[in-house]
Amino acid sequence: MSDALRIIPLGGLGEVGKNMTVYEIAGELIVVDAGLAFPRDEHLGVDLLLPDVAYLHGKRVRAVVLTHGHEDHVGGLPYLMREIDVGAVVATRLTLALVKSKLDEHGLGQAAEFIEAAPGDDPLELGPFRLELVRVAHSIPDSVALVIETAAGRVVHTGDWKLDHTPVDGLRTDVGKLAEIGNRGVDLFLGDSTNAERRGTTGSERLVGETFRALFPVRTGRILVASFASNIHRMQQAADVAIECGRKVVVVGRSMRKNLNIARNLGYVQLPEDAIVSPGEAADLPPDRILALCTGSQGEPMSALTRIAYNDHKTLFVEPGDTVIISAKPVPGNELRVHDSINQLARLGAEVLHEEIAPVHVSGHAYQEELRTMLSLLRPRYVMPVHGEYRMLAAHARLAREGGVPEDRIVLAENGSVVELARGGVRIVDQVESGITFVDGLRVGDIQDVALRDRRRLADDGVLIVVTTLAQSDGGEIAPPELIARGFAESDELLEEVRAEAGRVVRELVAQKSIEVKLLQEHLHDSVGQIVYERTRRRPMVLPVVIEV
Repeated sequence: MSDALRIIPLGGLGEVGKNMTVYEIAGELIVVDAGLAFPRDEHLGVDLLLPDVAYLHGKRVRAVVLTHGHEDHVGGLPYLMREIDVGAVVATRLTLALVKSKLDEHGLGQAAEFIEAAPGDDPLELGPFRLELVRVAHSIPDSVALVIETAAGRVVHTGDWKLDHTPVDGLRTDVGKLAEIGNRGVDLFLGDSTNAERRGTTGSERLVGETFRALFPVRTGRILVASFASNIHRMQQAADVAIECGRKVVVVGRSMRKNLNIARNLGYVQLPEDAIVSPGEAADLPPDRILALCTGSQGEPMSALTRIAYNDHKTLFVEPGDTVIISAKPVPGNELRVHDSINQLARLGAEVLHEEIAPVHVSGHAYQEELRTMLSLLRPRYVMPVHGEYRMLAAHARLAREGGVPEDRIVLAENGSVVELARGGVRIVDQVESGITFVDGLRVGDIQDVALRDRRRLADDGVLIVVTTLAQSDGGEIAPPELIARGFAESDELLEEVRAEAGRVVRELVAQKSIEVKLLQEHLHDSVGQIVYERTRRRPMVLPVVIEV
């Protein structure tokens, strides 16, 4: 059996998201990270994108090792564990708590052994793999880089990281440990490439807190801060300043509430119990007493901030004098959605601050000078850029060349590449099946599965198309809906009732000024589908179409 180490990225190369890397030696495997990505507009009917794990079918994974708790690194774990025999999940304390909660929701809480590890612990023996964790700073606590030692050599896999000299929790990237590992000798370096095109160094997380400290005391209306639900330190800083200013904190959005509760229970967030109020209690407070921490920084159609922007939230709203802070950078592909939310919030009279006009966000990924520092600390024999679109990987490769790494020792791989580390060096030796697995609801499979399911549904129950016209130039006037039925042989009375229900939904949304297209479609879909099911016990495919003129 070969004593070479095979490194097989199944996701995260040539893209941002769904990070997953297989390490295999002597018939034993570990997997580093199990992430997901979110669909773009062209992925109709798809909820999530996962790595294709066909290569792992029939194999046993000794352990999945997680570098940190972001969705693009852990969100695919439940789907992986449904398909693959996983012996253990290894992660730091906060990361493990976040994934345990996720696995419990999927009924997989007992599906593997959970091993809590921490930087500074003795190396973990996982069969032929010897695993060591190194603390790194990122935009979520408990992030680590990995040192993976095998008979074939020593590999450093950074995860997501940056050099933050003043982190909120005081836990800096352990450059001393990285230098010591460099002195031992690093055969192969797999490094985060997200910001490899950006010059200089990224700012400290504390810079955002300083911005909050300057902004909050002079604001007289509601303050809403939208960020990623996992950005624990961002929420802590915003809440600290708000409490000092006499405001109560309301947390809006299921994922943010869950993550904050987990972080509080583990001691990663310190908030007085009496400082937190429910959305219902917040509705009774004066505007200058409210700080809302909410999801929706990416303009997600059904997120808290988007619902608030379109007057579709049950308890929270914005009005002139309020301030909305979008404390995140749009993920590539989400820019238009974010701009739509900003425009709608501005239309309601709120002042919207985002990273293009105010220092309300800093990246969690290393810029060029930090990448150069990492390369000089580790002095690897071979470099393999990972975690980024191809242009980012190429930029990281250029930095390595400038740092003295020979051209023939830089490996630019792609998803599915089989990279082999052996005594003779590092090279790409093969290509395995890789790609995207689509998740639609609770179903997991390729796009053909989704298409076949839709065809069966159309054959059994037909389709109802609800068409309405939105006249943006006339202040959001909406024409009465029209109904088109195909393969849905029901009475004219039922169709008239459905048409009336659609009209009622549209009139209510117009009255509430909730005229965002995806919200309109969601409400029409749910209301029409519900009334048809109540009358017929059938579920035709309901396609709401909103035409903007």
